[in-house]
Amino acid sequence: MPSADPVGTRLVDLGRALRSHGLTVGTSEVADAAAATSALGLEDRERLRTGLAATMMRRSADRMVFDQLFDIYFPAAVGGRTGDAEELPPTDVAGARQRAAAIREDLVDALARGDDRELELLASRAVLELGRLPDAAADGGFFAKQTIERLAPQTTVSAAQQRSRELRHAQSAGDSEGGSSESGPRRERLSDRYDREEIRGRVAAFRRRIEAEVARRNAEMRGRDRISQYSVEGPLERTEFLLTAGTDAAELQAVIAPLSRKLASKLAARQRRKSRGAIDIRRTLRAAMSTGGVPMRPAHKRRTRTRAEIVLFCDMSGSVAGFSRFTMLLLQSLAGVFRRVRFIGFINVCDDITDIVRDSQLGEEIADRVTQEANLAKHHTGSDYGSALADAADRYIDLIGPRSTVLILGDARTNGTNPQFDALRALVRQAGHAAWLNPEQENQWRLGDSVAEQYAEIIDMHEVRNVDQLREFISRLPVR
Repeated sequence: MPSADPVGTRLVDLGRALRSHGLTVGTSEVADAAAATSALGLEDRERLRTGLAATMMRRSADRMVFDQLFDIYFPAAVGGRTGDAEELPPTDVAGARQRAAAIREDLVDALARGDDRELELLASRAVLELGRLPDAAADGGFFAKQTIERLAPQTTVSAAQQRSRELRHAQSAGDSEGGSSESGPRRERLSDRYDREEIRGRVAAFRRRIEAEVARRNAEMRGRDRISQYSVEGPLERTEFLLTAGTDAAELQAVIAPLSRKLASKLAARQRRKSRGAIDIRRTLRAAMSTGGVPMRPAHKRRTRTRAEIVLFCDMSGSVAGFSRFTMLLLQSLAGVFRRVRFIGFINVCDDITDIVRDSQLGEEIADRVTQEANLAKHHTGSDYGSALADAADRYIDLIGPRSTVLILGDARTNGTNPQFDALRALVRQAGHAAWLNPEQENQWRLGDSVAEQYAEIIDMHEVRNVDQLREFISRLPVR
């Protein structure tokens, strides 16, 4: 009986792993992947990666998950790499610091020259010397975060930029006998900024090499299926906002910004519809003259807008730090769309943070600035929704009118204090439309100090824990 096709088996396993992480991969996608593998061959691994991604993925947002699983099921190497030193046992902090310094010096040179082969070998060396867990089980194990923290590759950017500049000067001096190297202080040039960004990109790629190397070695020790199940980071779109505190701001912005613009357009459509007053008989009859006296398009009286169109109340407490980053990105996007918009931050009292948001650049980290410049807490720093809602009803209810949309963003946890239901009722009655976005699972709304279920009887409350749920909320938001 002929043996099974090993490549076909890997493709089937890869498809199964992708499905376990929420990607839609069926039999037809696996068959297309097999055809692509036959056409592309196995010689060029990055070409194969691109081909399989094109046949097995339906959304570009799933690329991060695909790349991690591809590195597990189609690794760059098997066993020890050629040129690797003998695996060193774990060492103490001082020994790890010495090893990291030696690797870092070689890394500066490789980054300056842009030597991909050397960077690949250095990633393997860093994992071997710095990444082994001291208290791992009998089968061993490596940890990417430990490797990166000990090596700190981000600290090599300036040194690599200087080394790259020296290499260029040496080359130009060799090409021209009259060339002279620069000495003394020099002003930064535009080319220096390009070099710095290029080296930063190489450092980011080097970090990904370390993560791929750790996944490869751990998969060999503990099994591909186990590592693919427990060691693969899910897509940012399905990562809870409360867990995104360490996520790169630019990466988070790239995912949220399109949806926040869509939300802004939905809210703007609501405002345009609500800005229509009663039918203006004179203007309607005048317009009907062009259609033989038939009023095809009724004209409406324009209402005078005297209050804010959008009012957002945002929980800025530390318990929802990750959600606060999402909140800031949402506010910055809405600030660029609406002229009449007010942003009110709170922990246990409220303060207007509209000017801070408007003065910031899109994607800029402003949570720390908000907590420093705005008065959001009184007597203590714990969240108190009852106190904050009472303060909002007392100081900011005049901002809200019958055509206003009110959004409240927070987890509705009161720390055992008075929830002040009447204050929330007053805010909702004053608004034309009100909704609450809660970053916690709905089955937790009745647990502990959460009063979300009671608040949900007063205001439309929606579970918005990640980008996918935000997209669903926006799609269901009525425009009339």
